[in-house]
Amino acid sequence: MKSFSFLPISDSDATVLILGTMPGTKSLELNQYYGHNQNNFWKFMFLILNEDFSNEYQTKKKLLIKNKIALWDVLQYCDRIGSLDSAIKNEMANDFESFLEKHPHIHTIIFNGQKAAAFFKKYVSLEKTYQLITLPSTSPANASKSFDSKLNEWKIIQTIQEKK
Repeated sequence: MKSFSFLPISDSDATVLILGTMPGTKSLELNQYYGHNQNNFWKFMFLILNEDFSNEYQTKKKLLIKNKIALWDVLQYCDRIGSLDSAIKNEMANDFESFLEKHPHIHTIIFNGQKAAAFFKKYVSLEKTYQLITLPSTSPANASKSFDSKLNEWKIIQTIQEKK
């Protein structure tokens, strides 16, 4: 089954770009980034950015924009049955050259999991130097680390935000 990524959540003044691999089945069904209720991405963002959690998708998007964080996926489309990154085939990367030209203040690119980083490194060559950080996947399929362990690693976003 061919899957397509969403448009990015971003504003031209974004300083951090967080990249997943490709939306999973539940996210595609809901037309929302990290739509699976067991994915910890949004829980992490609200905790890290010191905001009260909301299930309202517009509130989630506004949280990122307010904190100058852009969100996108490495892949524009792929063939995949199910939601596992290991099932991805026939993939095509998004156009990062154009995206980064339109977002000149981005200095840090964070990968939500090893596969996002691997696909990015496979398909994208950067003209400019960015800080590249690979964090543990927030997916429920990544059960090798506890919620608290992953959250502690994701808290690097606080350090990056403090440097602004």
